[in-house]
Amino acid sequence: MIRSYRLAGWLAAAAVMAGCSSAPVHYYTLLPPESPAPAGQAVAPFLIEVLPVGVPAQLDQQSMVVRQGDSGVAVLDTERWSGPLSDEMRTALSSGLSQRLGVPDIAGLARPGGQPLLRIKVQVRRLDAWPGREAQMEAGWSMGQADDQADSRLVCQGRFRVAAPGSYAELVQAQQRLVADLADRIAQDARLWMASRTGCGSASPAVN
Repeated sequence: MIRSYRLAGWLAAAAVMAGCSSAPVHYYTLLPPESPAPAGQAVAPFLIEVLPVGVPAQLDQQSMVVRQGDSGVAVLDTERWSGPLSDEMRTALSSGLSQRLGVPDIAGLARPGGQPLLRIKVQVRRLDAWPGREAQMEAGWSMGQADDQADSRLVCQGRFRVAAPGSYAELVQAQQRLVADLADRIAQDARLWMASRTGCGSASPAVN
């Protein structure tokens, strides 16, 4: 019986030591530190509603997924997003668009009366990251005014690329810049669409 207790104690100690020696888990967010709005930026004369952001199913998890060479991928169990990637993307885009347009994202809130509302939908088609090299994103976005009886919508797409040398933390910072570049494009299109029904470099809008 004494030997059994000693064996159980040794196994418990070994388990604790094994847990202590495991690699630490690092958590990241696509939401960058808050920065002041540019001086002289005009407040948009409309509100926005950023709908849930679509991302490829294989990427929509907490573990970071990175590219290895041209065809391999790695799922990094110790390098994780603070939430599912789709939630991270929507939160970062919502913050970025609100800052660039000077108006709140009212998604999930009651709509105030008297102001036009622009609904924005984003679909991330690719988000590739090569640690120590670069990060790339391909995305499409559409927008339309909530009360537009014609239901006309602007449909755009873009590709973005940022160098990402160094650590995983620097890779995440590069991905934050990708989202910021996307927010820049969408904010520009939002202003053009609401002012003159143009956007995407003044391309003809798509009508559903």
